[in-house]
Amino acid sequence: MTSGVPDRRRRVREALTAAAIDLFQAKGFDETTVDEIAAAAGVGRRTFFRYFPSKEDVIFPDHEARLVRVAEVFATASADEPPLSVACRAVHTVLEAYIDEGVIAVQRYRLTRDFPQLRAREIASAHTYNIAVTRYLRDRVGDEPEGALWAEVAGSAVVAAHNHVLRQWLKAGGKGDALGKADRAFRYIRETLGVTAARADDGEDVVVAVLRRGMPLANVVRRIEDALER
Repeated sequence: MTSGVPDRRRRVREALTAAAIDLFQAKGFDETTVDEIAAAAGVGRRTFFRYFPSKEDVIFPDHEARLVRVAEVFATASADEPPLSVACRAVHTVLEAYIDEGVIAVQRYRLTRDFPQLRAREIASAHTYNIAVTRYLRDRVGDEPEGALWAEVAGSAVVAAHNHVLRQWLKAGGKGDALGKADRAFRYIRETLGVTAARADDGEDVVVAVLRRGMPLANVVRRIEDALER
């Protein structure tokens, strides 16, 4: 019997979100009340607040669950996998979750363009992924020369790539190969930012370089020289 509880919670949550989207589109955000959303979803006001702390939260996905998934990718990654690859793989799961939402994600995007209150909430939620990714990268390379700075730059780049690909997919009404574009964007980030200095056990610096296949030799030499000078 307990196995049905998560499914019921998911159905109620989805019903509340769908009802809120319909009402916001028809009446406007400020003009819609929590009681109206709950009634349209077939539940009571108290049930609404068991799922969402406010009217602003009702159309947004369960970011906590998605952050848990990101954390699981970090926790289960092999120590041999480059940290930037792990970060890209973790953020990829967030993009997949948005795509799985389909029309709901597209409708949410349109609402956040129309109502500044929802836009502000979206920006705040998205920033939590930046914090999580940057913290992971910093934990992996923070003791390397310039490690903390690299983690900030690389973490921001990974999340920015995700946001760009997702936004373009939403603008297109949920059409297009978002996952393929994300893979290309993440590959570009790995090739561009995949050079960090690592400290060997003997105290000497070792440079690990990740370079694009087919890069001219002169560019390869320059990239290695730049890394050695850090």
